[in-house]
Amino acid sequence: MLVGMMGAGKSAVGEVLAGKLGWGFVDSDVVVEEREGMPVPALFMARGEQSFRDAESAAIDSIVALPGPVVVSVGGGAVLRASNRDALRRLGTVVWLRAQPATLAARVGSAEGRPVLGREAGALEATVVRLVAERRSLYEEAADFVVDVDELSPDEVAAVIASEVAGPVRQGFGQS
Repeated sequence: MLVGMMGAGKSAVGEVLAGKLGWGFVDSDVVVEEREGMPVPALFMARGEQSFRDAESAAIDSIVALPGPVVVSVGGGAVLRASNRDALRRLGTVVWLRAQPATLAARVGSAEGRPVLGREAGALEATVVRLVAERRSLYEEAADFVVDVDELSPDEVAAVIASEVAGPVRQGFGQS
């Protein structure tokens, strides 16, 4: 399970990591889009954030039932609900991809397609700083370990995670 703010690289790292481990890859936002029949930004606009969060929770619950080991990337705000944090822990090892606000802001660019960022006026980095501060303790609570990603490529981050989860104590990254 990969958690972290938008722009931390969860989807890119997840795909690389799944390839390295020979496991499947699931992005919870893609599951939401498939189940709801519309892109996440459209869902936010049409039904609001609460409806999206409900769909996100349902997607995470459905991922718990998937067979075999999988690498899962979840949306940045999934940790806002205690039930999601519990589900993430049930899925297996949770890794927080942590990045500095300046890195996150640079990676999300114009914030197009990022409803939580796009609806707020003002400097993008200030919004990211606020969101990081609001979510930091939730990421810490959910995560088994943290990888600081600011200076690392997705390949490098995946290598760090693969070496951590490959030990004999771990029963699997995607399934516990």
